[in-house]
Formats: sequence, structure tokens, C-alpha cells
Amino acid sequence: MSDVRDLLISGSEEVIGRYRLLPADPKSDPEREYHRSRLEQGQRLLDELGGGFQKRLAA
Repeated sequence: MSDVRDLLISGSEEVIGRYRLLPADPKSDPEREYHRSRLEQGQRLLDELGGGFQKRLAA
């Protein structure tokens, strides 16, 4: 089970990292909303899994 959890944490961190690297000013409001929702979704999953960069570094 830990392998699945680690995979989900890693995937969420990857999604967050990708969307943070995108241009800060998307070309349209729908694009901006999509980026925001993907960031929130990834962060929500990390919070639910109890993962995250800070917690993994502390281990």
C-alpha cells in the first residue's frame, strides 16, 4: 500500500510542479481557471495523503 501512496504523492508533486512552471499569465480566463484548479487538486491530494515536499524532506 505504501508504494501506491508514494506513487500518488509523486504524481501530485509532479502536477503541481508543472503548473507552477507555466507562464504566470495564461492567455485566457478559462486557461487561468484550469491551471488554478489543477494546482488546487494536486495540493488537495497531497494534503489528504499527508505527503508533500516538506514532510518528505524531514524523513
